[in-house]
Amino acid sequence: MATPMRLASRRLSPRHMASRNISPWVRHSGSAHPFPNPGGPKFNPAKEPSRPPFVALFAIAAVSGATVLSLPFILPFVITPDDIAGKEVETAQILIEKPRKRASSKEESREIVSGQHVQVKKSWEHPGVYAWGSNAGKVVAPDSNEAVIKTPRRIPYFNDQLLRDMKLDRDFGAAITEKGDLVQWGAAFDKNHTAPVVTLKGKDLTKLAISCDRIIALSSSGSVYSLPAAGADQLSREKPANSSWFPFWSEASPLTYRVLKPQNMGWGEKIVDVKSGLEHSLFLTSKGRVYSAASSTEGFPAKGQLGIAGLTWKTRPQGPFDQPHEIEALSGFNIKSIAAGDFHSLVLDNEGRVFSFGDNSAGQLGFEPEPSVAYADVPLLLPVSKPYTGTNMLPKVTSIAAGGSNSFFTVDATKVQSRRAGDEVVPARDLGKVVSETWACGEGIKGSLGTGKWTHISSAPTKIKALSDLNEYDERTNSVVPIRLSHLSVGSSHACAILDNATRVDASSRTSSNDTNFGADVMFWGFNEWYQLGTGKRSNLNTPTYLSPLDGVPTDADLIRRPESNRFQITPRKTVHLGEGGSGRTASVEQRVECGRNVSAIYSGT
Repeated sequence: MATPMRLASRRLSPRHMASRNISPWVRHSGSAHPFPNPGGPKFNPAKEPSRPPFVALFAIAAVSGATVLSLPFILPFVITPDDIAGKEVETAQILIEKPRKRASSKEESREIVSGQHVQVKKSWEHPGVYAWGSNAGKVVAPDSNEAVIKTPRRIPYFNDQLLRDMKLDRDFGAAITEKGDLVQWGAAFDKNHTAPVVTLKGKDLTKLAISCDRIIALSSSGSVYSLPAAGADQLSREKPANSSWFPFWSEASPLTYRVLKPQNMGWGEKIVDVKSGLEHSLFLTSKGRVYSAASSTEGFPAKGQLGIAGLTWKTRPQGPFDQPHEIEALSGFNIKSIAAGDFHSLVLDNEGRVFSFGDNSAGQLGFEPEPSVAYADVPLLLPVSKPYTGTNMLPKVTSIAAGGSNSFFTVDATKVQSRRAGDEVVPARDLGKVVSETWACGEGIKGSLGTGKWTHISSAPTKIKALSDLNEYDERTNSVVPIRLSHLSVGSSHACAILDNATRVDASSRTSSNDTNFGADVMFWGFNEWYQLGTGKRSNLNTPTYLSPLDGVPTDADLIRRPESNRFQITPRKTVHLGEGGSGRTASVEQRVECGRNVSAIYSGT
């Protein structure tokens, strides 16, 4: 039972009563006699007409179990008719809710019901590029002088365009058009003309990687091109010759670039993937071999990130400084994935083993850093199974990602029966159960680990709980299945995860009006000094967080019924008719996320 509240009262001065618009004569609630106000008229109850007084009583209701406050300034009082004489009394207006608009078609009904459906529709009708974060280099908004772009904004040049790939730095951007040509923009490309411009043409480019001052581009044939990020450097140096289809005829290229050719390539073997840090790049071949090379003219890799023991500027072999070198320590392993941070590298083989090498000052290699050994110049096997000791779980790494001073990897852990004496017996119903988890290591003081903690360094990989042990019901198999990650994009100090949750993009005129399209969930975390997380706020985030939808507000249904459903989702791959109402050409398209150095982007990929 709540303690009764005691109301304290006090006399108010004439000036105080005048400022509060209180009558000069006020009857005290605890006394039968009025108290006079100096300077005011004398009060005679016999001469006052009998009319019901207006009583204003201020009080605070005490709730059971709650703390009761005593307010010394509260005073019950009576307001005389003189206080409201000649004043217009406002009357309450009754607002009648307008009837909701009735949908005239199935598609309109879906738009009213689901904001996620609207997102998918807009991504098909008007594909393009959204960017945000630091605009110091005129990358996220080439036509604006704003220092930062707080929320996703379209880059008009790419409206209604599909891209093969995109990479962003704070000072320059690069993208590959649907035709395979290279587009560059930003202050580091041309400080006087920061708008996107097509540079390298006719190479049928498919993938990009960028260092601190160069662009590494991979063609569909497996050729690797390295060219300066600065437009002036592309025009001022010696140009290579372009071969023609006509025998004995060649012409000079309008741009300066280098062709990086790995040695000892096998018959039919070609480069299928490229990744780059600030000073080094990695090449993956179709036969699972890995090459590394210098990728910057500002400095030769000196922190072991090339994976070649003893390789320095002084000990490099004769030839170009950026010639590729095979990482022979990985011979015999069939590598399927590569990743590069600023000064470190990761590789993953088809058996689920991860090797790391390079800078380890923040523990980004997955080992506790040692002051005497700042880096590893040969690949080291990351002990993935260590966190699963005694859990009857058999782990296998399924993907890797890296950026800045951070490393990430996803694990599928399967429940098995342990053969060690003393271990618990796993029930037969749990055998074979798979749990998908995401782990991170490296620098976390800015929240870029996503583990919910602020740590300078990590002595061992830490689980990202927000991206681990997620499940959903699969109607096709009538069972609960784990939600894995579809992709991880890692910038210099922030990251983004795209979940491989159930999606739907098959709603049509032949399906129910309640059948809506929806995409894959997307979450950002990490450093946010330049608003690169897209939340519209500047605070860093150490746990994965959703963004608001692009291009507009959610539907009424989403706001009223499920406010948490008002979030941005990525549209998965689908062959559709582009344009308003599907009036355009047919194309296979999906949305992708790219995190760079203090900038982020979402683009429509082909």
